[in-house]
Amino acid sequence: MLTVKDFRNALLVALWFVFLTFPIMVIKINPYERTIIWRWHNLVWVGIGSFVLYLISRIYLQRKKARQQRIRQGLETERIDWSQRLMQERRIYMPILVGTALFALAFPLVFSTYQTNIMITALMYVVLGLGLNIVVGVAGLLDLGYVAFYAVGAYSYALLNMHFGLGFWTVLPIGAMLAATFGILLGFPVLRLRGDYLAIVTLGFGEIIRLILENWTEFSQGPSGISNIPRPGFFGLEMSLDTAILYLYYLMIAMVIFTIFVVNRLQNSRIGRAWFALREDEIACQAMGIDKTRTKLTAFALGATWAGMVGVIFAAKTTFVNPASFTFLESAIILCIVVLGGMGSIVGVIIAALVLILLPEYLRAFADYRMLVFGATLVIMMVFRPQGIIANIRRTYTLERKPEPAVDK
Repeated sequence: MLTVKDFRNALLVALWFVFLTFPIMVIKINPYERTIIWRWHNLVWVGIGSFVLYLISRIYLQRKKARQQRIRQGLETERIDWSQRLMQERRIYMPILVGTALFALAFPLVFSTYQTNIMITALMYVVLGLGLNIVVGVAGLLDLGYVAFYAVGAYSYALLNMHFGLGFWTVLPIGAMLAATFGILLGFPVLRLRGDYLAIVTLGFGEIIRLILENWTEFSQGPSGISNIPRPGFFGLEMSLDTAILYLYYLMIAMVIFTIFVVNRLQNSRIGRAWFALREDEIACQAMGIDKTRTKLTAFALGATWAGMVGVIFAAKTTFVNPASFTFLESAIILCIVVLGGMGSIVGVIIAALVLILLPEYLRAFADYRMLVFGATLVIMMVFRPQGIIANIRRTYTLERKPEPAVDK
């Protein structure tokens, strides 16, 4: 039941949103004709929309709270979350899996080269999200400088190709190893840090790498960047631009499948269990005899490995790299993918990467408002599903007591 206080808060929220969106939604400047168009009707729509959405969110949260109270009192049984059903029931996830696989294989044959190119970018962010998910989602180490490893991979390919003529397939493992080395170099100074302090140090590391690339002109050619980087080859065959994009698309599909397999196996391995323990309670993890240093360093190194490989692919895709491609915004987007998808959830990270990268592209019809819609979508998601799109299911282990053998009397 809504109260007067809820209506008053809704009014305040509406006024606040009207104030925040006023420059974007109301004022439109035409620089050619030197005129200003005042769109007051947008102001009214923003106010009404914010007011109604706030009230809907209050009703939803009140119903959720009331249902939780009834569950605690035993009047209602707890429902299984749809995301858990999706992950656990074979009759649901198998058709979805087959349908997704067929759609992914047929995508470049059905859609245009432009759409395929966008999808390649989205798949690159899927791999980046899964890589950061190891560090942030599984090991619980907040890394705001993840883009630095991405830059290391991209510049590895650009520089090794420019100076030594090395090809894509040769540099791909080298880029991964160099990024892993940088991951270990970052991991050593932050072994004793956690939380906000760790975030600040990693943020500084990312900025240091970007500033080196921007200012060390003799090494990286500075802001001008490095161009004419060759695309991935296939046994020396000459490929047109469309064929190269098609080839890169299927290469990314293979890369995503490989990443999912490895990350899934890692999470179920001994080191994966150590990462989860580190995330839950660092002191308890150490008390259980887990080597904290090795656990943290492996998380940083393995997370960085994927960023290094995607960096090499990025350089091959765009055939040009410069420091402007590796700003903090990239780290923030990849972190958003992990948080929105669900910390530690592989399926959630994949869905979030596709949503976050494809949504701004397909919202171009909204012109100036697309980033506003994008931001509003993120806020709504975090309000209604703070655990992420697909919450990671906590593993539980039970010991079944064997029936005691009958004793002959």
